[in-house]
Amino acid sequence: MSGKVKVWENPVTVEWVDLIKGLEIIAKVKQIEKRDSVLTSKQQIDRLLRPGSSYFNLNPFEVLQIDPDVTDEDIKKRFRQLSILVHPDKNQDDAERAQKAFEAVDKAYRLLLDSEQKKRAVDVIQAGKEYIEHMMKEKKKQLKKEGKPTTVEEDDPEVFKQAVYKQTMKLFAELEIKRKEREAKEMHERKRQREEEIESQEKAKREREWQKNFEESRDGRVDSWRNFQAKGKSSKEKKMRSFLKPPKVKMEQRE
Repeated sequence: MSGKVKVWENPVTVEWVDLIKGLEIIAKVKQIEKRDSVLTSKQQIDRLLRPGSSYFNLNPFEVLQIDPDVTDEDIKKRFRQLSILVHPDKNQDDAERAQKAFEAVDKAYRLLLDSEQKKRAVDVIQAGKEYIEHMMKEKKKQLKKEGKPTTVEEDDPEVFKQAVYKQTMKLFAELEIKRKEREAKEMHERKRQREEEIESQEKAKREREWQKNFEESRDGRVDSWRNFQAKGKSSKEKKMRSFLKPPKVKMEQRE
């Protein structure tokens, strides 16, 4: 899987800039979250709706603040805790944002209930880890070639963890953008096929109408021709009868 990992090179978008900025900020707040994984309702809502959240929240484990190797029971327990914190009823002074945060939590929970979706998320996280490990090996190899100490900053467990976290977010974002592009392409194809179907149906309708009008007009033309022939025949017979009629004999008057 590590051989297929690619560095993100797509054009920069506003959300992508937010994501990069967010990654830098997240590295600092992770220590706070580590000390207090629950946080307050407001802090959780802010976390779930921070700039770039549309990409951050693609990782269901990040949304629920749990490790990929936790049990299903732990996932359910964490969902209950977090959903209570951000529920709109508990945050009526900020109900609209709370609703969005709650939806993010609920979506992540439902995704992890699906074994296939959960495995996909775990695979993405594993790919991020393998990518960083590969980059570390390349760095060490280059340092050794240059005759320098082969110690790299990712040797620090915390730095390694943050590097994996950032790479994982990039992979989730890349997959989401590709999914949207694929979805847009499929939608365009469905639209094109539908337009072709409509055009085909309209063409068939026009041909049926033309055929119907042609047959109706043909019947009219045939009737007209028959009437014309009938009139001509009648006139001819009338003339013939007039020609064959014997002349009237006039009686002579007496003298």
